[in-house]
This record gives sequence, C-alpha cells and structure tokens, in this order.
Amino acid sequence: MRKLLFFVLAPLLLILATLSCRKDVEVFINEDTSLDTASLNGYAGFYLLNEGNMGSNKSTLDYFDYTTGKYQRNIYAAINPNVPKELGDVGNDIAIYGNRLYVVVNASNKVEVMDARTARRIGQVEIPNCRYISFHEGYAYVTSYAGPIQVNPDYTQKGYVAKVDTAALSVVDKCIVGYQPDGIEITGGKIYVANSGGYMGAGNTAKYERTVSVIDLATFREDKRIDVAYNLHHIKADRRGNLWVTSRGDYKSLPSRLYFIDKDQQKVTDTLPVAVSNYYLDGDSLYIYSTEWSYVTFSNVISYSIVNTRTREVVNRSFITDGTDKEIEIPYGIMVHPVTKDIYVTDAGNYVSPGMLYCFTKNGKKKWSVRTGDIPAHFALLPKS
Repeated sequence: MRKLLFFVLAPLLLILATLSCRKDVEVFINEDTSLDTASLNGYAGFYLLNEGNMGSNKSTLDYFDYTTGKYQRNIYAAINPNVPKELGDVGNDIAIYGNRLYVVVNASNKVEVMDARTARRIGQVEIPNCRYISFHEGYAYVTSYAGPIQVNPDYTQKGYVAKVDTAALSVVDKCIVGYQPDGIEITGGKIYVANSGGYMGAGNTAKYERTVSVIDLATFREDKRIDVAYNLHHIKADRRGNLWVTSRGDYKSLPSRLYFIDKDQQKVTDTLPVAVSNYYLDGDSLYIYSTEWSYVTFSNVISYSIVNTRTREVVNRSFITDGTDKEIEIPYGIMVHPVTKDIYVTDAGNYVSPGMLYCFTKNGKKKWSVRTGDIPAHFALLPKS
C-alpha cells in the first residue's frame, strides 16, 4: 500500500520439483564467489517478500540461498499448493521468530505462519488490516488499522496492537492506540507504535495522526503518547534504546523527516533534515532510502543516505557509489548483511511488473542483480541451523 495504504536449502529443491503443480518456481543461479563466505557468517540465506498489487492476490515469497547462490522466486505457491489464493493480498511485513516465519498480509487480514526452514505453511492468525509485527517472550505484537481499507477524512475506527500467542496462534489481547498505526518497536519494557492517521489526512493535513503510542509491556495498556510529527510510519530502537521515527509528511508543504526520541526524556529531542521512505539499522549506521513524492510537482525525489545513530549526524548522502542508483526506478526495500555489510536494495519499477533486487558491496559498488516478484519490499535473514 504505497504512500498511504501502499528456500530452501538443497533438500527443498526436491520438494519444489514435486509440488510445483500450481506455479513453477523460477530459479536463478548467481555466480558471486563471495557467497560461501557469507554463508559461513551465520546465515543460510534470506527471504524477500513481494507486496504485489492491492486486490490482485499477487503477494509472493522469494528466497536467496547463500551457500548455492540460487535465487528462487515465488516459492510459497509451490510448497503450499493447497492454500486458496496462495500467499494473499499485499505482503506488508516479514520476520523470523524461533523456528517460524511470519508474513503480515495486509489486505488479506492475516498473519501467515510458516516453518522458517521449509516455508511450509503452519497456519494463520486473522487480524484485520494488519501492518507490522514485532516479538517478545513468546508473543507476537501486530499493528492493525482495525477498520476497512478506505481513505476517509471522517474515519472513526481507531487502530490497535494485537497480542498473539505464538504457540497457540491466537489473539489473546488488544490495546487500542491511534488511528492507522504502522511501525512497532519493543524496547526497555515498552511497546512503541507509530500512529499515522494516513486514511484521514489525504486532503487535510491536520487530520493526520502525529503521535507515538507508548504501551507498558507488562500491563499491555497505553501509558502515554509522544508528540512527533504528522503521518508517522517506521520506528526503530538503536543500541542505546533511543528511538528513530520516520514521518511521511503530507506530500505537499511538509517534507518527510527523521526524528529522534530520547528514551529517558520520552520526547523528541532532535530532528534530522533527511527524507525517509524506509531504513535498515546496522550497528550504529542507519541506512536510508527515500522516494519522496510531491503532489505539488507530481514527481519523486530519490535519495540514499546513512545516519550515525550515536552522533545523530548524516554521514553519507549517497551510499551507492558506482552510478547504479540511476538504474533503480523506485527503491522499495533495504537490508544490510550484519557481517559482510553487503547492501541490498529492491526496485519496485512501475509497480505492476516484476521488480529487481540489487546487491552492493559495503563500498556501494554493484555485485549483482536479479528479477523478483511484483513490488519487492521486505527482508528476513534466515540464521544457519
């Protein structure tokens, strides 16, 4: 839902060959000689979730195997041929917790749960208009818009955070927050939720939400709100427990910005003049890309930067250094390998055709690229067993 709304290992190849009656899994071989080194650094590979276009049930799951160099597209349908409508409509988030893979499928109103090693379906949790997921001590916490997908300045349904028992795969509690809650982070005994108000703000900036809800983890009740900025999206805690929150702005006069919340003061104490569509935190480095749309110019301004979360400074304004950024039409997802420091950036292209995945060295030079599903967006690293 862009703007507002907007595996596996070698043994699995045999399974894919026998279960591909619905859709063939496309396999690409990458000859990158550094792959074995990467696999020895604690990770077997990674999943890439493709959002797909809303209303089309085209969300798909890809997998890249570090040991073999194989990139496999659309594995879910082949491994799970009896699941109606396949993965579903609009894959909005993905994460691995324990030995399970969780995919938040927004417009299908569910969290799909799979075996993290095989991508075989275990079950699902029904949550309306679900958005993002985080975990703590056996529970998953999922943000939900609660109401229908509908841009409406008079929207009355507040969102909530669903508490999910990961053993029973059932919702055991809910905590009401603001309108259209998006990103979620858990740190220091608290749950932080970025409220957007995205359905309400179109055409009326004042109707956007502008707060972060703070939920006490023990009681699972909202303690307070932190005022930040209009139309919040992502939230992430750094190594010191401080929070980095992104605002989409209003696509007109208010630009996208990055905000720093001091964990002790529980308020915004710094604003960085950098637009953010998405980011990935690696150590003290926050890798950022932005595709900032303006309804004034009807165009995008695209940027790539790095923020040092310790010094709170923008230390790099172009982490792609070989000119490959000009090949990327719409950056849409990002991940950094925690050991090799390879940088992965996806390209949504025209939003209706298969996208691309680019791999860059830590110095920002292109290593390889591969075709993905439609609107490649979200990554999950798979640890070695």
